[in-house]
Amino acid sequence: MVWSITIPEFGDLEIAHVLFDLNGTLACEGKIGPSTRQRLAALGGQADLVVMSADTHGTLAAECAGLPLRIHRVEDGPGAPQKLALLDTLGAARTIAVGNGRNDVQMLRAAALGIAILGPEGAARDALLAADVCFATIDDALDSLLNPRRLVATLRG
Repeated sequence: MVWSITIPEFGDLEIAHVLFDLNGTLACEGKIGPSTRQRLAALGGQADLVVMSADTHGTLAAECAGLPLRIHRVEDGPGAPQKLALLDTLGAARTIAVGNGRNDVQMLRAAALGIAILGPEGAARDALLAADVCFATIDDALDSLLNPRRLVATLRG
């Protein structure tokens, strides 16, 4: 599955994957909300959805069960290079990265489109600066992926 988004003065995106962080991005305190689950189910029909997490709350497998998400766990050590390596494996030019933390900065910067979430758990300053666009909630970000004209309106030159 690949979907195209043309954003004047930003570029033509051919997106096959969306790479998410879990905690602070898809989930608050380790829990993915019902409205986010609905949006992920809808988006799963348009792209390959991947989540990579250090699993701070120990909920990764349980929270992603039944959702169209492929799971990757951050191993011991720094998470940022591991997330960037996964992005490279997926193909940065065909991937949207969504995160909020310091360990998301490299993937946000390298992805075709970087989205930062400033949710209830906050966002690292460097993540906000690395992203192409920031949203107050994950649901707002998912809505703009489901309706890309919102991205066009925000990112056009």
